[in-house]
Amino acid sequence: MSGLNKYSKDYDVSLINVFGEWSIFKKKDNIHINFLDLFLAKKINFKKDIVGFFKSRVFYFLIGFFSIIPLYNLIKNKKPDILIVHLLSFIPLTLNLIFRLNTKIVLRISGFPKLNFLRKLLWKLNSKKIEKIICPTEETKRILVEKNIFPEDKLILIEDPILEISKVSKLRNEEIPNILKNKKYILSIGRLSIQKNFKLLLEFFEEEIKKDNNLYLVIAGEGEERENLEKFILKKKIKEKVFLLGYKNNIHNFFKNCYCFILTSLWEDPGFVLIEAAVNNSTIISSDCKSGPKEILDRGKGGFLFISNDILSLKSSYEEFKRSTKDQIFLKKYYSKKKAQHYSKFRHYKKLNKFLLDVKI
Repeated sequence: MSGLNKYSKDYDVSLINVFGEWSIFKKKDNIHINFLDLFLAKKINFKKDIVGFFKSRVFYFLIGFFSIIPLYNLIKNKKPDILIVHLLSFIPLTLNLIFRLNTKIVLRISGFPKLNFLRKLLWKLNSKKIEKIICPTEETKRILVEKNIFPEDKLILIEDPILEISKVSKLRNEEIPNILKNKKYILSIGRLSIQKNFKLLLEFFEEEIKKDNNLYLVIAGEGEERENLEKFILKKKIKEKVFLLGYKNNIHNFFKNCYCFILTSLWEDPGFVLIEAAVNNSTIISSDCKSGPKEILDRGKGGFLFISNDILSLKSSYEEFKRSTKDQIFLKKYYSKKKAQHYSKFRHYKKLNKFLLDVKI
């Protein structure tokens, strides 16, 4: 959001608010962006209504269906020079095939979605029309080159602007809840979804506390899997040891005192929370999933990588962490923090400026 706001000084920037996901920013005085609400943005409470796996899938289908005509009308009336597409990309790409939109399309691909027949066909048919494809990691860019769907010269690496280094220290020093003070805890942060694979983390933790009864697990985040995770915690009889904190505006202060940070995701791109963990000087244990963690952790130099969705590999990495000397841990933290600098807002703006010149708005 801050990146778009920065460019509102030089460009007419509009943000399409599909289902109310950006509504919270409308009331902020320092935001100078046009918010274009589609039909469902006025009907859905993004945080309240889209809960539960099945319900969320139904909502996303309805979002796509009811957004096609409103989006076409917006593009027709606004006549943008460039349309940057991230989520629900099938909508504008389908519109382009039908109406031959007179606007340059930039597609951002992250987490490399499943390349089913329809998605591959849609990308292929729009390949000539798409001006550039933004990749947030080198791995995503490499995969797209291998798939040979888009010309390589259309692929561009632009890391997401995650960090404002000057603000991190202040946020890190805020107080954590009293219930966590003086506790030894493993930290994990992310949406409570299948992607984040928290069930694996809970299974690992259940076995680990048999060896270390002073250990706790803190998970910050909200999502459709909360109910299933709560049932699993009760089933494993570890409720007194696990804290599901829900969504937190500030997560930097939780890194300060954690024993280590663990990411168990099935896929990422790049894995924002790893960058936040790195800049907060946390020891990181991460799933070696596609795509991002290996890149952020410099192929293991900046943390401990384990085979994705493999509890034995997770246990092995955790034991390696516990055996490591202070000097070894210091080096891991040094390399991860060095890599995290690539995701600063300053670096992002520099690359984005060049990108905007290349597409010749």
